[in-house]
Amino acid sequence: MNNFIKNLKSLVNKSYFKYLIISIAFLIWITFLDSNSLLIHDELNQEIKKLKNRKEALTDEINKDQKLIEKLQNIDSLEHYGREKYNLKKDNEDIFIIEYESDKE
Repeated sequence: MNNFIKNLKSLVNKSYFKYLIISIAFLIWITFLDSNSLLIHDELNQEIKKLKNRKEALTDEINKDQKLIEKLQNIDSLEHYGREKYNLKKDNEDIFIIEYESDKE
């Protein structure tokens, strides 16, 4: 036991020991305790990835809607779209909607 204490004292008296302790304390501070720690940076990077994926999905949806708007500039396409999606009809027409059992599932 006495020998261990002597070895520990000789280690503490070495000049590089102070630098080692300071370096370890700095790494712990940067990794966990600082307001700009590595853990917070990791969380922010994950959030950035989620937002980029959402941006791509919304951009695709915008492109799809723009194509639909271009398609609906023609009055015949607009009428066809209204008939299919909203069951619109002319005054002198009757519409019959046929639903199959496989459509209900």
